[in-house]
Amino acid sequence: MTDLGYIALVLAFVLSLYGIAVSLLGARRNVPELVASGRNAIYVVGGLVLIATALMWRALLTNEFQLEFVASHSERNLPTLFKFSALWGGQAGSLLFWTLLACIMAASATWFFHKQNPSQKPYINAVLLLYIGFFLSLVLFAENPFARLWQTSAGEVVTSVFQPAGATAFIPTDGQGLNPQLQNYWMVIHPVSLYLGFVGMTVPFAFAVAALVTGQLSNTWIKMIRKWALVPWLFLAIGILLGSQWAYIELGWGGYWAWDPVENASFLPWLTATAFIHSIMIQERRGMLKVWNMVLIWLTWELTLIGTFLTRSGVVQSVHSFALSAVGPMFAIFIVLTMLGFLALLAWRLPLLKSDNQLDAVLSRETSFLTQNVIFVVIMAATFLGTIFPSISELVMGDKISLNAPYFNRVNGPIFLALLLLMGAAPLLAWRRSAPETLRRNFLMPIIAALVSVPLTFALGNRIVAGFIGFAALAFVFSGIVQEYVRGVQARRQATGEALPVALANLVRRNGRRYGGYVVHIGILLIALGIIGNEFYQSEGQANLKVGESVTVANYTLTYTGLEAEQGPNYTEFLAPMELTRNGNVIGQILPRKTIYNKNQEQPMTEVGLRPGPVEDVYVVLAGFDNFGTADETASFKVYVNPLMSWMWLGGLVMILGVLLSSWPRRSPAAVEAAHRVPSGTQPI
Repeated sequence: MTDLGYIALVLAFVLSLYGIAVSLLGARRNVPELVASGRNAIYVVGGLVLIATALMWRALLTNEFQLEFVASHSERNLPTLFKFSALWGGQAGSLLFWTLLACIMAASATWFFHKQNPSQKPYINAVLLLYIGFFLSLVLFAENPFARLWQTSAGEVVTSVFQPAGATAFIPTDGQGLNPQLQNYWMVIHPVSLYLGFVGMTVPFAFAVAALVTGQLSNTWIKMIRKWALVPWLFLAIGILLGSQWAYIELGWGGYWAWDPVENASFLPWLTATAFIHSIMIQERRGMLKVWNMVLIWLTWELTLIGTFLTRSGVVQSVHSFALSAVGPMFAIFIVLTMLGFLALLAWRLPLLKSDNQLDAVLSRETSFLTQNVIFVVIMAATFLGTIFPSISELVMGDKISLNAPYFNRVNGPIFLALLLLMGAAPLLAWRRSAPETLRRNFLMPIIAALVSVPLTFALGNRIVAGFIGFAALAFVFSGIVQEYVRGVQARRQATGEALPVALANLVRRNGRRYGGYVVHIGILLIALGIIGNEFYQSEGQANLKVGESVTVANYTLTYTGLEAEQGPNYTEFLAPMELTRNGNVIGQILPRKTIYNKNQEQPMTEVGLRPGPVEDVYVVLAGFDNFGTADETASFKVYVNPLMSWMWLGGLVMILGVLLSSWPRRSPAAVEAAHRVPSGTQPI
């Protein structure tokens, strides 16, 4: 059966090349049958990749250890859920899964747009198949998950798709097991969300390329792909938040983000995609920023490749990057060729991308959006430089110098503050030009709210200047959003006489793009609230405790009650229950753990004890223990009190709601029966 999987991949690769050729030939010679054949190739390639992926899952679930990938990333006692997710737990399997998602996204877009833009469809199909074909080439020629284990006549175990001369099949009795860091439920869904975000950006990029090739550079392609840019943007955002949650509960260092290269690899395209989603509104409304939008969607797509290259080539080191492999050179070549190709295409069509209008005033919504875009790109550039700086320093000076969290925080922190303020100001500005009366009417309440937040947070115990600034910025933006909702509801009630809840529901339903966008902004504010709480108000402490001893951090006292051991299917888990009191009142128990996996005993994993709350989280790490089960038993703990962290995860849910509201299709107005029927036989006017 595994041979069938390999054959399916070979056929898929050949058909992807065929689809590219017939799509381009059909477009050039205007042969609809060839164009249709190229379109059908997307469906067939997707079906073949699905067969190969299903066979790979079968091999993982049934312990086919003759496959090198299964032997290296699974074991007999691995829970079924993690056997399933082991597909993206290693280089070869994750590339196969990535290819499957790319096929699903391409097939979905092909079906969705099958009746639209007939002149551009063959070029869109060709770009989608080029992307899929590239990843198939990686799977077939660099990291093949169907490669088998063979034992040579000299007793050496080698890996090969085909049987080497004189070698016999080698089947281990058990596998090496999955990386302990990946045996976590967040790691079952976090990579999937990121992959969907990465591959999803290929669809709007393909439309941009098709628009350039055909010279059809009106706003049509922008309007068609807005949702197809918004959905992968959301998947990227969800993936980033899920990765933050995994880091928060699994790595045990008290935080949610470390500016790790793998984290940055997903953050970079999210920044430029956010800029693109905002920027296309200006092109739709004013016919401006056409070149800028082309560059943004190209940059977003290239960054998905560059980020993947950085984490899969061994160029940068991370706790969850892949090791050095042959995919690096192939990625580098593909990135360079696609960059040169797109820039040449853009230069060719540059005369057709002139703006219909110019910026009329500094105080306008267009200028605010453009400034936000520039800031997003500046943050991207600063983050990218910090990520690759170790490689640059090693190349230039021979010594690898890493830029850690302090660099990113000091550089990006003030820029993010400016971005937050602009996010609040942009909806309050008018298109083209904001009159003084408009500025006074729209900015008065947000500014008052920002000023009032200062004494209010002071009364609540805030004494940190950065905290005052952060909370004032949040108050400014939030009050502006509330003001927009209030004015919209009031206007609708005056026009229709609807009750307040009905007016609010209809306002959002009829203007989902605008008011759903405001909901997304509220989600971002909640995430920012969690960041401010964790960055500026975290309390921490550590202690080495015997049974019955306590440690106090902030208002909490934690008393160690003794170590317990539990046996799992492929691990031993050590639990250290602690009694938790706040201001002398017992409020429950907290349970930090340390997990030692049978196959990876040199890599014990921390499972933090967490008591979340709307005001603050109590976060406990079992750092180590000695003399287990004896009278001298001791355990080492790190304790953190993280204010407002729960609002970060709530913000992610609010963002999802906002995207659904802004992208939900609106129904056309229902037909109304005429007051007088037209007599039979009368000709229509």
